[in-house]
Formats: sequence, structure tokens, C-alpha cells
Amino acid sequence: MEMIAHDPDSVPAAIGGYTNGLEVVGARRLLFVSGQIPEDRDGKVPEDAAGQCRLIWANIVETLSHAGLTVAEIVKVTTYLSDRSLAAVNTAVRTEVLGGHEPALTVVLAGIFDERWLLEIDVIAAA
Repeated sequence: MEMIAHDPDSVPAAIGGYTNGLEVVGARRLLFVSGQIPEDRDGKVPEDAAGQCRLIWANIVETLSHAGLTVAEIVKVTTYLSDRSLAAVNTAVRTEVLGGHEPALTVVLAGIFDERWLLEIDVIAAA
């Protein structure tokens, strides 16, 4: 499988660890990871945004691993933020987890289902 980034000069530059378009060539498997929430198996929710974001990404990594995949195979990330002020910490943690990998990305400001949750993230991976 090959991933080809498409960032034409005629559109706004992709900043913050993503690409405007990501073409997947030769994939035989797709994994759709449902929106992951900042809650552990015991129902505990970290109070701070960075802790919530890290827990969500840990849940994503575990789900990918269960399917025999890694973050390097993520082709699309959708993040739902409860407040615009969370954008910087979300970007920092995502960049830390993904390293140099830059999938397609959408960030949406939204009302989150549980008031304790500051964000929710879903991903699509291909292999």
C-alpha cells in the first residue's frame, strides 16, 4: 500500500500535522475506528485536556493494534472539540502520537455527549 499526499499550491497550506488530501493506493483493508472518548475501562475521565487527548489516542492505538495496524496506517482523523481553546493541545498531542505521519484531518467544534468529555476522535486506517 502506498499513501500519496496531495497539497496543491493553489489551496491553503495544511498546517498542524496533516495533509489536504491523502490518496491510498493498493489498500486491501480498511478499519473504521468509532469515536473514541476520554474514558478508561473503569469510567475514569482525566480532568485536563492533554490527559483526555492522550487517553483517546491510547484507545485508538490499542484498537489499531488489535487489528494488526499502527498509527502509520491512519488515513483520516476527525476530531470533535468542545471548545476552540483546545485546538493547540489537541494538535500537540496528535503530532506527538503520529510523529511525522500526516493523514487527512478534520476538526469540528461540537457539543460533546458527556459534559466531562472535552473531545472525541475517530479515525480511518488502511492497509
